[in-house]
Order: sequence, then C-alpha cells, then structure tokens
Amino acid sequence: MTIAEKAALCTGASNWRTVAVERLSLPAMFVSDGPHGLRKVESDGLGAKSRPATCFPTASNTASSWNVDLLYEMGQAIAEEAIALNVDVVLGPGTNMKRTPLCGRNFEYFSEDPYLAGQMAASYIEGVQSKGVGTSLKHYAANNQEYQRFSISAEVDERTMREIYLPAFETAVRRAKPWSVMCAYNKINGTYASENYHLLTEILKDEWGFEGLVVSDWGAVHDRVASLKGGLDLEMPGPKPSRTAAVVEAVKSGELAESVLDEAVRRILGIVFKAQETPKGGEFEAEAHHALARRIAAEGMVLLKNDGVLPLKEIQTAAVIGRAAQQAHFQGGGSSHINPTQVDVPFVELQKLAPEVELQYAEGYPEDDSFQQEMIEAAVSAAQESDVALLYLGLPSYKESEGYDRPDLDLTGQQVALVKAVTAVQPRTVVIVNNGSAVAMSEWIEGAAAVLEAWMMGQAGGGAIADVLTGKVNPSGKLAETYALKLSDTPAHLNFPGENGKVRYGEGLFIGYRYYDAKEMPV
Repeated sequence: MTIAEKAALCTGASNWRTVAVERLSLPAMFVSDGPHGLRKVESDGLGAKSRPATCFPTASNTASSWNVDLLYEMGQAIAEEAIALNVDVVLGPGTNMKRTPLCGRNFEYFSEDPYLAGQMAASYIEGVQSKGVGTSLKHYAANNQEYQRFSISAEVDERTMREIYLPAFETAVRRAKPWSVMCAYNKINGTYASENYHLLTEILKDEWGFEGLVVSDWGAVHDRVASLKGGLDLEMPGPKPSRTAAVVEAVKSGELAESVLDEAVRRILGIVFKAQETPKGGEFEAEAHHALARRIAAEGMVLLKNDGVLPLKEIQTAAVIGRAAQQAHFQGGGSSHINPTQVDVPFVELQKLAPEVELQYAEGYPEDDSFQQEMIEAAVSAAQESDVALLYLGLPSYKESEGYDRPDLDLTGQQVALVKAVTAVQPRTVVIVNNGSAVAMSEWIEGAAAVLEAWMMGQAGGGAIADVLTGKVNPSGKLAETYALKLSDTPAHLNFPGENGKVRYGEGLFIGYRYYDAKEMPV
C-alpha cells in the first residue's frame, strides 16, 4: 500500500463505512450503532431513518438481571440481525461506571460496580462475536457525564482509575476480546482520550494485550497525527481529506514514524478481513427476538416494594393511570435510538393477561412539563372507583437522554403530585417506573403498596410488565445501582459536573454502594 492509501484507510469513508481500496480489492467495513439493538440507517446521514430492528432492553435493565447467560443470548440475537442487515461491527456495549445517577447516558451503562459491569459486557461481546460479528467496547475511559463531554477533563488519580474506571474494560478485553474499542470524547487528566498514549497503547494494547482496532467516538479526534501516535487506529466518521493529507505529510517529514501508521493499518485490516469471513444477508426471526426481548425485560425488572398487592388476583376493576401505559417508554434518546420491529402497549398486554378485569384508563400527566390538575383529578376519580390503581410513570426524554445530564433525581412535578394524590385515596396502588437510572422515591414511596422498577425495558417491555403484575413471571431482578434518598447524598455531588473545563473525581474509590456503606448512610 502507498502512504496515501494507508493514511486514507485510517479515517472513515463515510459516517458508517471504512475506506475501500479498489486497486487492492480491499472491501469496506460497515459499522452500526448499538448497544441494545441495531440502528442501521437507510442512507449515510447520522440522523437518517434506520431499518427496523429489535429494541432489546437497555443496559440498566439487563444488568439488574445479573444473568450473564441472558446477555450472551441477547448478543447472539443482535448479531443475527446484524448479519441480516449487512452490519460488520455493532457499536457496543457501553461499560462506563455510573459515577452519578445524573449522567444522561446511564441507561446505556450497566452498573456502578466494575465487576458486574465487566462480566455483563464480556458476555454480551462473546454472544455477538460467536456469530462472526464484531463489537466495539465503549467509551474508553472515564466518560461519566454528558456536560461538556467533548472537552471536559476527568481528573482521576491512578488508583481510582485502576480500581474503578478501568476494570470493567479490562475484564471485557482480556476475556471476550472485542474486535474494537471506542475511545471517549473527554480528556483524562488533561489529555484527550483519542490521543492518550498511556490509556490506548501502554494499558490497552501493551498491558492487556488488545489485538483489535481502536476507533474514535464520532468526532472525538482533534489532531489526527497526535491520535495516531497515541494509539488511535481508526478515526470516524469521514471522509476528511485534510486529516489524510496531514498524516501523509507527517510521515514524509519524519514527524510520524511510518511504523506507527503501519501498525494502525495492520489492526484495521485484521478486522476488515475478519468481518469478510461472515456471509451477510438474509432475514432474522423478528417474532422470536421479540419474545426474547420480553423474557429479558421481565428478568431485569426489580420489585422494590410489595405489601402483598402483587401479583394481582381476585380483582374486578383496575385504574390504569399514566401516559406510559398507552405510549410505552422503552428506550432512551440519542445514538442508540432504534426503529423497533413492533412495540408492546402496556395497557393492551395487561388486557390480554387479565381479560376478566375491567380496566379504566386515565392519562395522568401530559407529554410536556406543564402541570395539569384536571388530569390528576380524573386519575383520582378512576382510582377511587377501582379495586387497585396501576400508575405507569416514564421519566421523559426532556429530563433523561444522551446529550445532556439530568438536573435532579426526581420524576416530573406532575408525576410526583399524581402519585401522592392517587395513593391518598387508593391504598392498593402499584407504581411502575420506566427510567434509565436511579430516581428519588422517598417523597412518595410510603404511600404506594408496591413499586416495580421496569427501566427502559425495550420494545417488549409492556408485555413483560404484564407478566410480572399478573404473576406469570416472578420478579427476580436486583438493583445494579444504588438509589439515594436525595441528590445531595450521592458521592459525586460536590464535584459534579465540574468547572473551568475540569471535573475532579474527588470521591475517589467511593462511588455507589462503597460510599454509602462507608458513610453508613440510608438509601
């Protein structure tokens, strides 16, 4: 290969493809967003419409199953869809630590505990790659907030990095051998992740023995030559002729050793050739994958409280309250947003499993952040007339999504008022919550007879909720993250989200349960 061809190969040809070299019959490789399903777009646009694919439960749900075999099975199903949709590498899983429940992208991450996160990530990777499809372990490393995510410097001491923020990645790399690792947007101790020689080369490649390619998060590269020196093999997206020209010039001038470029090319070609070994095309079993998504969702749901009202039995009427009962809140916003093959409506699925029960629906809260007392009054009326009230509450995307962090731990003001009003008149009230990370419940949980944490549950989650409520499935999920009583109790509270371009990880090792245990703090 010429220097120009090698330089071009190290930057993408488009948003989703690597460069093909016709002279050498070298094919392109196609990658697609994950991690809980495929976002295979119809065209090259980042925000273009994607092909239908199964939206499996997000990581906050799957981690609460504590079932590594389930993650392996889910990974295999995602790989089958990747093969059918001509995708070579799935951009997932995400295994960053849940340093604070405010991180807008927490729904994509497994846990505050590095051991659990590492085990789940490794099983997912092994499942996907067992079918000959690659994965991209992300976002390496210390990518724990959305605020100033393109520029913030995570100031982390070496011990904390080694014991908290790196072990999940290390477990996944050493055990599962992902085809690629995606670097984060942020800086770590002043150096961009995309240029961080210590992280990308000394630790990942040399110490852990990673043999795949390191790819940038989309737009994370600031200096192509510096990132190649740091160990970043593939920049995405492309094309970026100026970056390619800069690499060629750096090699010719002696600023960049050609051996460094050759090493990046070697790693990229290794994965491109590996991807070609798996024939693509065909169909995937949409109904079977939907059924799997339902089973996974049910296993990840956590029954936080139950005074005996669940499973539902010997009731004639039920008030079903909340927009999320009719418009399932099942996935988060951003790059992982999937065009589902179908969506279970919670209200409809409950009707199917309890046909003898008369269901009365009340919307309960609006789509926006407005306060509408008349909706609360209608819900209260329905609850009073029924044997039991079922409140379906979804934390809206304007509070939780990729791209921004949450301002607080609370549900919306309307939702909190709704729960209080309904539980005041109906002691047999079950609250079902759809969210991606911990929410504050102390203001209203005492009044509820039962609370089911259903997470962002995937496209079949509506059916999974019905399975749990009716006793078809015994809820066995366990929390993978701590629920603080209030925001000021959280370990990172005093240091989040940072200032002057830096966020100091002042809590050190004490994130999540470590902090609460050490402080003997109620949660």
